Amino acid sequence: MTVRHRAAVLGSPIGHSLSPILHRTAYAAMSLSDWRYDAFECTEDGLAALVETMGAEWAGLSLTMPLKRAVLPLLDTVSEPAVQVGAANTVIFKDGARHGENTDVYGIVQALAEAGADSPSAAAILGGGATAASAVAALREMGLTEVTLAVRDAARAGETLDVAARLGVEVTVRSFDDALDADLIVSTLPSGAADALATHVARALPEKGALLDVVYSPWPTALARAVQKRGGTVVGGFPMLLHQAVRQVELMTGRDDVPVEAMRAAGEAEIARRSA
Repeated sequence: MTVRHRAAVLGSPIGHSLSPILHRTAYAAMSLSDWRYDAFECTEDGLAALVETMGAEWAGLSLTMPLKRAVLPLLDTVSEPAVQVGAANTVIFKDGARHGENTDVYGIVQALAEAGADSPSAAAILGGGATAASAVAALREMGLTEVTLAVRDAARAGETLDVAARLGVEVTVRSFDDALDADLIVSTLPSGAADALATHVARALPEKGALLDVVYSPWPTALARAVQKRGGTVVGGFPMLLHQAVRQVELMTGRDDVPVEAMRAAGEAEIARRSA
């Protein structure tokens, strides 16, 4: 079958990305045999040149770090959520124009809703990077106007604080060792970085509290195990990744019959394979 529509994930490093598995599974289940999805290693310096080579067959791009902010000057239009967060993880090519979207916020909201943890009364975020900014936007969408941001170095959380200010969210900045008064904690820290905080964070949550840990491999993390041991609800990074990819497929194909469960099964199988 001739390839008529193309999409890809860009980033560096890109070899670990689950996006090809998720998107290709969706194409197969949706009988999109003339669609192709690739993965390209791409740094900030090479992004503009690569995007310029993409012709009329291109439908969209998925972007991982460090490209989510770097892509903004290359876009013709940007959705309001992407403007607010200051990052686009999705590019849609349509009618000769490039449109930026942010599906990370959607992914966080959907993952928490799926676990019944989308109505927190108070929330804390561990980490102050780009994912933390998306978490602030997601919590705002869930109705919170105040959040706690626990960081190792407050000076490096400036962009996340700017995002919170644009969204009208009041932020209390604390260190990792401070008390966290929250019934939902979102850890945006990379794999292993929260291990030493596991007991402290688990004790900070009430018995029926919830944790979203954005790490999906290896899973469960020490933090997830500690919260599970106390009886809390734990949401891993994979459901967040899954739902942001589902939204990307919707945007790129223009269809609303995206096979969530087939994508979930394929992603979980690939994570298990890598962990074996």
